[in-house]
Amino acid sequence: MKLGVSVGAAVTALVLAACSPAEAPPEASVQPEQGAPTDSSALALSETSASEIAEAIVAGETTSEALVEIYLNRIDEIDRAGPRLQSVLSINPSAMEDARALDAELAETGPRGPLHGVPVLLKDNIETADPLATTAGAMALKDNVTGRDAPLAAGLRASGAVILGKTNLSEWANFRSTSSISGWSALGGQVRNPHILDRSPCGSSSGSGAAMAASLAAAAVGTETNGSIICPSAMNGVVGFKPTVGLVDQARIIPISSTQDTAGPMTKTVRDAAIMLTAMAIGEGATDFAAALSEDALSGKTIGVLRFAEGENEAISARFAAALEELEAGGATLVEIDEFETPDGFWSDAFTVLKVEFKATLNAYLAEAAERVTTRSLADVIAYNSAVGGSELALFDQDILEMSEAESGIDDADFLAARARVLSATRENGIDTLLAEYDVDFLVAPSEEPAFLVDAVSGDPSGAGVGAGWMAAIAGYPHLTVPMGAVRSLPVGLSFIGAKGDDAAILAAGYAYEARTNARVTPAFLASAEAVPVIADAMKRP
Repeated sequence: MKLGVSVGAAVTALVLAACSPAEAPPEASVQPEQGAPTDSSALALSETSASEIAEAIVAGETTSEALVEIYLNRIDEIDRAGPRLQSVLSINPSAMEDARALDAELAETGPRGPLHGVPVLLKDNIETADPLATTAGAMALKDNVTGRDAPLAAGLRASGAVILGKTNLSEWANFRSTSSISGWSALGGQVRNPHILDRSPCGSSSGSGAAMAASLAAAAVGTETNGSIICPSAMNGVVGFKPTVGLVDQARIIPISSTQDTAGPMTKTVRDAAIMLTAMAIGEGATDFAAALSEDALSGKTIGVLRFAEGENEAISARFAAALEELEAGGATLVEIDEFETPDGFWSDAFTVLKVEFKATLNAYLAEAAERVTTRSLADVIAYNSAVGGSELALFDQDILEMSEAESGIDDADFLAARARVLSATRENGIDTLLAEYDVDFLVAPSEEPAFLVDAVSGDPSGAGVGAGWMAAIAGYPHLTVPMGAVRSLPVGLSFIGAKGDDAAILAAGYAYEARTNARVTPAFLASAEAVPVIADAMKRP
């Protein structure tokens, strides 16, 4: 959709209308106070990409100030009230001032970059120089106002973005408890999936995924250690890109693993993800990932189809089959890959790596946290949580924190051996082997299962064997998820996985698939799956 007059008109209408909740769709069976705005101007914004918004700002069809006001109103209406998504943890008090300054700069000297004036949200484990705490959702870091920009935040500003605020997340990036609830934090409560509100937004970048799907900003940033960009992107129905580890600087981001951690964009479109990644990436003269996009990028490619990662859900398999047909229609050749086995002890080794690195990297981060932060080590955090009790530990424990504290240091021989084994299993004996043995350019699979129920009694389920994102996460290789439709109103995504450094090629392939399908689903804010019409009819007594 080109921005043009329709979006300019939508901006004007939204400034006037965004504070007035509209009725929920009739099939939603949601009380009015839970409904989402359904007027045409709100829908226009929900379908508008960050790149189109940037074009409209530069063309004078709207202003950054007007857009910040629109998004703040939407956050009040949808996130703080209405469906109460609880996806935005904090608002940048400088956002409006920054937007006005960028509007003035545009008039005087032209656009700063391709994101000039575009409001974006960052996951609340990423530092910014704004007067905002960086908390990882934890009470122990509620006063962590550092006054520092993470390099990726500085890169976004240099490209012209407005930092609108911080998104909620699974506390400590979902590395606190083996019985955790994705999307819950002590400071932010439970993030809701805007498609079906009692379904998981997935963690740990749950707030970024839900906010992006609900159009609470033009673009968002998440972080991933093992699935935390891909899962919330897929389950909330947006594009998510986990780049090659090291492409985006991890400095001033609350860490888990120096081996696996990376930040990445979560957006409406692949083009938006490419533009965001270009701004976030390390180094002057870095790749312009958007310039490498082509609708013909599938032509002549050979793609490995990871059947072992397809799972057994027939509805997902049907969407996957349709996606494979589109890849072939785009000029690709498909090669079936039926089997892949991890070595004995792999998952135990993988968990050991995270625990050891978490202890080391978090202790290093806390040592340089804001002056008012009193927890200066992982041991301090554990003691703090135990002392505050119910507000932190009401729903689940902190056994992963405790297990991590009990681990040895990063120079320990057993740790070094475990890390070598898991990297080998996912790199040279994993993705690299699959690419070479089957002579394929990249790999595809369904990204995740449809969103599961939020379960405050038993925590998250163990998973349904769908997706191979763990391979890319542990290897540190690029992984893109693109919407491929929905299963009974719940989005599902298609994964593109490649070799180290193949970020531009993976984005280009996903862009070409997206151009053929346009399969993103607008959230309906349904109360439960029983509000889906086909399910509602079947549940009634004849």
